[in-house]
Amino acid sequence: MRLSEEFFYTLRENASDEDSVSGNLLVRGGYITKISNGIYAKLPLGVKLTENIKEIVRNCMNEKGATEVTMPALIPIEIFEKTGRAENFGSSMFSLHDRVNRKYALGPTDEEMFALVSLNKVRSYKDLPYTIYQIGTKFRDEMRPRLGLIRTREFTMKDSYSFDVNLEGLDKSYNKMFEAYKKVFETVGLDFVIVRADTGVMGGLLSEEFQAISSAGEDILVLCDSCDYASNIEISKNVISEKENVEEKELELVATPNHHTIEEVCDYLKLDIKQTVKAMLMNVDNELVILFIRGDRELNESKVLKLLGAKEIGFADDELIRTSNAVAGYTGPIGLNSKIVVDAEVLNMTNFCCGANKEGYHYINANVKDFKYDITGDIVNVKEGDICPKCGGKLVFKKGIEVGNTFKLGTKYSEGMGLNYLDENNKLNPVVMGSYGIGIERIAAAIVEQNNDEKGIIWPMSVAPYKVAIVVINTKDEAQLNAGNELYEKLNEMGIDCLIDDRTERAGVKFNDMDLIGIPLRITIGKKIGDNIVELKLRNSDEVKECNLEDIVDEVNNIVSK
Repeated sequence: MRLSEEFFYTLRENASDEDSVSGNLLVRGGYITKISNGIYAKLPLGVKLTENIKEIVRNCMNEKGATEVTMPALIPIEIFEKTGRAENFGSSMFSLHDRVNRKYALGPTDEEMFALVSLNKVRSYKDLPYTIYQIGTKFRDEMRPRLGLIRTREFTMKDSYSFDVNLEGLDKSYNKMFEAYKKVFETVGLDFVIVRADTGVMGGLLSEEFQAISSAGEDILVLCDSCDYASNIEISKNVISEKENVEEKELELVATPNHHTIEEVCDYLKLDIKQTVKAMLMNVDNELVILFIRGDRELNESKVLKLLGAKEIGFADDELIRTSNAVAGYTGPIGLNSKIVVDAEVLNMTNFCCGANKEGYHYINANVKDFKYDITGDIVNVKEGDICPKCGGKLVFKKGIEVGNTFKLGTKYSEGMGLNYLDENNKLNPVVMGSYGIGIERIAAAIVEQNNDEKGIIWPMSVAPYKVAIVVINTKDEAQLNAGNELYEKLNEMGIDCLIDDRTERAGVKFNDMDLIGIPLRITIGKKIGDNIVELKLRNSDEVKECNLEDIVDEVNNIVSK
């Protein structure tokens, strides 16, 4: 890449509409440019970067025997209707009509498509197992696209799918992909953890996420300070402490005028918030469901949906609340005429405070015997310091960017798409599937979040768009320019991706730009070229080393090939 001739630019100021370090630096470095909220164009450096990441992913897939295919982005909606996901995806799926009013979707994911193309392949158990993958564009109408390339509406995903005769075969295929994923994220240089996760709209038997540790992450990762327990907060189990042997007191109605929130009530009645129970008035599949949890806890909507076998959850509006005798700000389980779900932790509480379903009043010394409920279960988020469900240690939180996920799907999609095979006894069985996704742009963003300083990006050698940047200080000096061009040609001939900054800019501008775009190695050719001396600097070091021009190629090759 010759910067004097190529489409290259950088921005001096921060991008005003970027809310993440990675988004800001990738825009400033001329890797991407925002077209609309959640939609970006990739510029030459961005294309080179993502192609490098794709190649690492592709090599790791191929090593495990997976075969590459390509699926269309435009998919007839009835394909998703066969598995019920047209409804599950809802408004997050882009949909459109053709000229004869046939409905299509822009593919958000491709479980159905991979099962569909397998119909002509699979007849017998002898046709299994196999794994196929693609690296292609996906579309999701995110409600709040944010954080640069971390949450977008159009993105590149590597998705692969395994096809087996039974669960034992799925375990083997899953483990192959699992190991391939670990190699991918180790190769690109990410600091990551693997956590158990909710299967969500994908469904299936098991979901695990590969999470890049980052303060910019949207996911809360629950880890243990004493063992290897790792989980997404969505499914992390709340371990309940043993019930204290405390004598139950007599229920008492107390006035709490103009005190609606649990914090206000605690302050007014001088109560520990852990001795209170708060109500969550929710709309669950268009039904009023009132959930009761300990006052200091947060509701876990994923757990609620799974417990109730429901699809959607949100806060109830006034009209729905009026179908019960609940009083907003004063709702409690005693005498409540609505569907009641109680968190399992509440059943272990004694003499707690709760709403009285009467404006300006609460109960104190309430106990489980004082009310009836419909369902109980674990419906809250764990907190830091809670008990580890694996070893009894203490839970700690980190934030993460989900860069990959693996699912044991089972037979959900093969049954929906009619993908079956004949076994040794000539009996028809559904194919057992696995699904495995990697976000290409998310990897790029996560790397930047983990590798940057006040000057810009610091790319690991494995993914850098160019390994070496040659900076010619004075392009009007024939000796400097000739030396730069010869070195540029030689390194590229050796297969070492190299760019040359031969622009007529000041040296400081060139150095700042190379630091901003994050090229791992910088070779500076200046006045000492008459003595065959050039300077070598690593992006992640302040040390500048003088080298003989005749030795620089071997020096660079040794560093790049490590």
